[in-house]
Amino acid sequence: MNVRLPKVALEEAYLHPADVARVLGDEAALAQLSDGGGVTTDYYRPILPLLGDFDEARLRSMDEAGIAHAILSLTAPGIQRIVDPRKAAAQARLENDFLAERIAEHPDRYSGFAAVALQAGEEAIAEARRAVTELGFKGVLINGYTNTADPNVGLYLDDPSLHGFWEALCGLDVPVYLHPRPALPGGLLAYAGHPEMKGATWGFGTETASHAVRLLLGGHFDRFPSCKLILGHMGEGLPALLWRTQNMFELNRFDKRLKKTLPEYFADNIWLTTSGSFSDSALTNAILTVGADHIMFSVDYPYSEAAPAAAWIDRAPISELDRRKITHGNARDLFQLRLAPSPHGVLAQGHR
Repeated sequence: MNVRLPKVALEEAYLHPADVARVLGDEAALAQLSDGGGVTTDYYRPILPLLGDFDEARLRSMDEAGIAHAILSLTAPGIQRIVDPRKAAAQARLENDFLAERIAEHPDRYSGFAAVALQAGEEAIAEARRAVTELGFKGVLINGYTNTADPNVGLYLDDPSLHGFWEALCGLDVPVYLHPRPALPGGLLAYAGHPEMKGATWGFGTETASHAVRLLLGGHFDRFPSCKLILGHMGEGLPALLWRTQNMFELNRFDKRLKKTLPEYFADNIWLTTSGSFSDSALTNAILTVGADHIMFSVDYPYSEAAPAAAWIDRAPISELDRRKITHGNARDLFQLRLAPSPHGVLAQGHR
């Protein structure tokens, strides 16, 4: 019998069921949330219940796709939207405790990425440590820039005030997943009259790619050489742009000096996932640019459907060795997952 390869997925979103109920019960709140994500209410309304489900619908979707294990995280914009540092820190702790409880109900199927309040300084460091060392989370997910008191200014991950946070994560030896959110108000001006552009259709990728390039060209990976960063959506388009970005940077360095080339940083510090980008050409380009060792399968559930994502990676025109790495091997090694095959081609935590 031909058994499909098992899969690990790691850009899989949730929203607290109480927040789901609140939004679904308030059309104005639904419209505001949908607009903030660059989607229509008709698109978002059926997705919200899936975000709040951790049992029947989510597990059935995983089983149908052969996904053995999912690393869950709070959906965007999450903690990054909260301006008040004390409120943000308190909410992050509540979300992590809630997620830990859901993981404990299905420990073989779920792990978690922690939410942290970067606006809260030392409290973000303490919460990251607690989430990893006490709750067993596999890393941290940051939903783009963090809001500040000035609505036109965001706190990006290259800010010097966050050096202590990065030192702590390097000490914990866990990655940061940089997840998209819409651009700051100034960046949204380019989409005036085109609300369809500010979300995942276009704006998410450009905003997150720019955030990552800030880290690359600002010397972040020279400053923190053991840092691990994950980018979704096949690298937010960066693999296709790396050659030109590197070439033009060499001609126009300004005051920036780096120890490595951009492709070398990708090889050493950055992992990509296939979340929401199920394209043969994009995958082939990513393998040729950054190598299969730093690419991992993901779905972007429930914003994308698991079954088509799984069917695509199972038939993608790549070597079987690369397919095994991408479907589960790279994630197993990066997150130190202990996985064992089951009779249905699905992995369960237990043994390698």
